[in-house]
Amino acid sequence: MAKKQKTLPAQPVSVSAVREQVYMVFPNDLNANDTVFGGLIMAQMDRFAAVVADRHAGGVCVTASVDAVHFIAPARRGDVLIFNAAVNRAWHTSMEIGVKVDARSYDGATRRHILSAYMTFVAVDPDGKPRPVPPLQPETEIDRFRYEEAQLRRELRLSHAEALKKLRGGRIRAGAIQTAR
Repeated sequence: MAKKQKTLPAQPVSVSAVREQVYMVFPNDLNANDTVFGGLIMAQMDRFAAVVADRHAGGVCVTASVDAVHFIAPARRGDVLIFNAAVNRAWHTSMEIGVKVDARSYDGATRRHILSAYMTFVAVDPDGKPRPVPPLQPETEIDRFRYEEAQLRRELRLSHAEALKKLRGGRIRAGAIQTAR
């Protein structure tokens, strides 16, 4: 007899969201172009998104994929980076986290959007196996818009993965593409 899964109660977006978290840019954060290393922003983004995922799932989550990272504008010396992250949608064991990063000038006079990203996290049990996550309850019109967009991105990710699988056929074994000799 199959074990029946209990349904977890839906959680509102606001319960797990990270809002207005800041990071001050210092000279060691800059590349030769005198702008912030993209990898530094991505590392901070992953940390904040992990906090959101862990809060929503009520336990440990791991980054499964980074669907898109859109670098819109550079951050510069003296800027303050401002991170916002929230669950866009949750499925059975995975969830999409949206991250937006702004940069505020050192004098506070200007604030500009510099990065948007979508990341997929999977909740894991103590053995590292996927485990269920609560459904998401959108609270605002923007939350509902992001909720619908997330489903479209998920369908595209799954379709893309299936197309690659078909294209590669039997040439992939143990994670490596076999080449003809």
